[in-house]
Amino acid sequence: MNRLGRFGSFNTLRNQIFLGFMLVMVIVLALVGFFVYNQVSVLLQNSAERHIQQTAVQAAGKLDASLKQVDTLSAQVSTNATVQRFLTQETEGQPISFSERQSLQQEVRKYEAYATGIRSMEIYTTDYRRLFPLDEGSLESRVPGEWIALADSGQGRLYWFGQDPKEPDLVIALRRIRLIDESFAHGGYLLVRMEKSYFDLTDTSAASDIREAMLLYDQAGHMIASNFHEDVDPAYILEREGETLTLGKEDYISVHKQSAATGWRIVMLTPVDYTTEGISVLRTSILVSGAVGALLFLVFSFILTTMITRPILQLIKAMRGARFGTLKPNKATSSTMEINELNNTYNQMVDSLNELIEVVYQKEIIQSRTELKALQAQINPHFLFNTLEAFYWALEEKGEEELAQVVVAMSGLFRYVINRKDEDEWVTIADELEHAERYLTIMKMRLLDRISWRIEADDRCRKIMIPKLLIQPLVENAILHGVEQKLEPGKVVLRVEPSAQPGYTRISVSDDGPGMDEEALAQLYEAMERGHSESSKGSGVGLANVGRRIGLYYSAEQGGLNALQVESRKGSGTTVSFEIPNDGKGEIR
Repeated sequence: MNRLGRFGSFNTLRNQIFLGFMLVMVIVLALVGFFVYNQVSVLLQNSAERHIQQTAVQAAGKLDASLKQVDTLSAQVSTNATVQRFLTQETEGQPISFSERQSLQQEVRKYEAYATGIRSMEIYTTDYRRLFPLDEGSLESRVPGEWIALADSGQGRLYWFGQDPKEPDLVIALRRIRLIDESFAHGGYLLVRMEKSYFDLTDTSAASDIREAMLLYDQAGHMIASNFHEDVDPAYILEREGETLTLGKEDYISVHKQSAATGWRIVMLTPVDYTTEGISVLRTSILVSGAVGALLFLVFSFILTTMITRPILQLIKAMRGARFGTLKPNKATSSTMEINELNNTYNQMVDSLNELIEVVYQKEIIQSRTELKALQAQINPHFLFNTLEAFYWALEEKGEEELAQVVVAMSGLFRYVINRKDEDEWVTIADELEHAERYLTIMKMRLLDRISWRIEADDRCRKIMIPKLLIQPLVENAILHGVEQKLEPGKVVLRVEPSAQPGYTRISVSDDGPGMDEEALAQLYEAMERGHSESSKGSGVGLANVGRRIGLYYSAEQGGLNALQVESRKGSGTTVSFEIPNDGKGEIR
């Protein structure tokens, strides 16, 4: 399957970047949403609690204002001139007549007409006898004695007791009447009976759509007013100030406020759902905002990952073209510096590979030229070897041992050169020295006393690997251009020794031929640089090919002119040398 076809797999760069971005976005949105939710929910809850407290304060203020009106009205009745006169008579021991009591009734009725919620006002003497209404009755039979004592301690202040013991629908307030003309002496009592509906606090809410319930209790825990839809236990309500109450199937927050004028307690019951209503809206808003943000980030992340991975996919497509034998640079560009750098690196690699392919091609050409004669001898190698073997046995029978040894040397020489197996491209230095020795043996047979030779090799260097047929051309060159150019006998010395540079081996071939002057030596280097063979007789591959092969098999710094070092002086002979690393086979670079 085409790897690009597996675009949907998780391990693609695009999906990993995309999922990474999404994971970071989800974490950021979750943290921001959690922080905002906590902070704003606390603010909303505090705001709701402040609103409830403010509503309770307003309700208490409304109650106090209503009580103030009744207090003012009762004070006016207490200070009325007729009321003051009749009560003064009573304290002086002059009971008022029935007609006077009727006139007193008319005075009180005038005040009752100006007030709302007042069921009646009753006036009593200091000895608790009732002057108004006109029926006979006493204050002691109307209210408990401790209430009378509290009114006496109030020094003329209106004292609110709460629910009427005899009529639960009414609320009682009592004040002591003080006689102004008698130095505010005790003159009697004024009893005010109020309708409970007067204390309905429903309209005190500033916001009519809020579902708060208001309950008003007196000091004894009797309910004075309530707009709650169910009957509740006063003890359960009053004992849990500031707590969350469960009434019916709903939870309520309880807020208490006490009236300074009466001591009565206002209880605000607010559904918990109301206080958390804004939090629910906030939670929904955060979730919707998070979903929209995640969707937008999803789209933008998809676009961004596409912009990042598209040039990479184009580069992969260009690299796959190498499977078909074509290495072409990728001309696509990107606005991202890293992608451009990757593309430039690939193009440089393509250029290097193309150069390397050319180098390998040149190596093959040189290798073919080097072994051209050997390839020609492969037409029928078995015939050649059998013929040489027949010569060897014929010479042995005739006692020509020297000639027989030459034939053996030629046979070994041909076998070494003709063998073209790929695994024999690299040989040890010992193998190369044996081949050079066979070649020198044959040359000794041809030149007789005109040549002498010597091979000096360090045993530590014999097992080092070296390209095949790298030393014999230098020996051949020394004989052709050194020994054969002299009239007197000549000498060839082949040396293999460790180099002064650690990890390298130095191989040199010296002759005592006529040598070269500086001009001829410069021409030789120039010819080596051009790649022309220096063999005038057409045998061997020449110094140029040896130098190029060394450069191809080892580093570029050893190639061409720098691979071989030629030292020569006119009349003093010539030495050709090169160095190779000891770490085994080289690699074409």
